[in-house]
Amino acid sequence: MGNLIYSHMNEKISSFYPEIETYKTEFIKVSDIHTLYLEQSGNPNGRPVLFLHGGPGGGTNSDHRRFFNPEHYRIILFDQRGSGQSTPAAELKENTTWDLVSDIEKIRNHLKISDWIVFGGSWGSTLALAYAETYPQFVKGLILRGIFLCRPSEIKWFYQFGASEIFPDQWETYKNHIAPNEQNDFVRAYYKKLTDENLNVRLTAAKIWSKWEAATSKLFIDPNFIDEFEDPTHALQFARIECHYFMNNAFFKTNNWLIENLDKLKNIPITIIQGRYDIVCPMRSAWDLHLALGKLNIPHTMKIIQDAGHSANEAGIKSTLIDYTNKFTKY
Repeated sequence: MGNLIYSHMNEKISSFYPEIETYKTEFIKVSDIHTLYLEQSGNPNGRPVLFLHGGPGGGTNSDHRRFFNPEHYRIILFDQRGSGQSTPAAELKENTTWDLVSDIEKIRNHLKISDWIVFGGSWGSTLALAYAETYPQFVKGLILRGIFLCRPSEIKWFYQFGASEIFPDQWETYKNHIAPNEQNDFVRAYYKKLTDENLNVRLTAAKIWSKWEAATSKLFIDPNFIDEFEDPTHALQFARIECHYFMNNAFFKTNNWLIENLDKLKNIPITIIQGRYDIVCPMRSAWDLHLALGKLNIPHTMKIIQDAGHSANEAGIKSTLIDYTNKFTKY
């Protein structure tokens, strides 16, 4: 019971909404350790929509506001624990999926929001599903992009063997940073380096880990995107937090937790947007989600962008995300 649509960039392209400033920014303390950056923009009296960034560890930026019509939406962005402007940067203690789910609820209560639309891509889709399965009564719709279910098979594909065969040139640097006797488990080997006492060891590993993902995130390699991870704080946040989650099975009780708990979403409209050539989060995960929702007779739409990879900034994916935030104005 799902609507399957195929599209490509030759179709009409929707552009970002114009740049906008926030009308409120604040920092909220969510634990003894963690303080989160939280911002609001758009219409203060509009339909609340929550943007969940990727990574984990990726953080938000001002362009993330531009997926949404600012006249209709009250646009809410926050940096997850250890990410972006949240503090302490790259902190792994008290940093789990369920801590983040709890944080989202704290934000909803703090902002006195009764319910909202949740928008998430890549790791943001993982967190959006985990939150919606925990608090379905507060979710009026899900817009999900580049589906990541954080299953062991997905981690193995991208960090051990699979993506390596499509981007062998970019893989070489990632591979060669690890001693041959540790290459049977790259995630574990990188985790040792990313948690080393020596800052230079951590930073070198963080840049290599992060640039591997950046190099594979678009249909065509974007050197400027890769260069963003020259920033040491950003690289450490991204790599350390990602690797921490992957070492711990994203803190899910089973390997297929999100699929096994989809029955909680029966009253929530869902849209899945997936690049056909997504190497970071291959279409298998989006397809498995689509099939599982269909078996549960949960109405949803899956739109496959035929000429796109992983990044939300690819023209076809960006346009489709904006189209669907406009369609969700009815909720």
